[in-house]
Amino acid sequence: MEKATFAGGCFWCMVTPFEELPGIHGIVSGYTGGTVPDPTYEQVKTGTTGHYEVVQITFEPELFPYEKLLELYWPQTDPTDAEGQFQDRGTQYKPAIFYHTEQQRELAEQSKQQLAQRGRFDKPIVTEILPASVFYPAEEYHQNYHKKNVKHYKEDRAQSGRDEFINKNW
Repeated sequence: MEKATFAGGCFWCMVTPFEELPGIHGIVSGYTGGTVPDPTYEQVKTGTTGHYEVVQITFEPELFPYEKLLELYWPQTDPTDAEGQFQDRGTQYKPAIFYHTEQQRELAEQSKQQLAQRGRFDKPIVTEILPASVFYPAEEYHQNYHKKNVKHYKEDRAQSGRDEFINKNW
């Protein structure tokens, strides 16, 4: 088993693209990249902790290679927005790939370069590729939020602009 960690705005919206796929054994919403130990959602949402909202995926690379995770990751984001994602603004919502191994770093860099070369976007690809650091699971009410709070999740996602961007650009 390996871990993959992705930031793409609100972590609620980053769970569904990866769930229920063969070789994916778990998806946990959480925080990483900052300086505050054991951060809470209330702290992270202020943008002052240095943490990103992320999903950490446990996967079997033989069944679901890291490259496939990257292929799923990019179309969930606006890789040209360094100020957040969609309606979620601030450093805690910036897009980033946190690598756990040198191979993951190389594959992430390659996929970012390939995306830039395709010319899909007229602005630079600004998604950061950073070393994984301590991961803190988010509070229980954030885990599988899209299943626990279906109505609120759908409303929030609809208002976010995420789906409109994805449909237009991907």
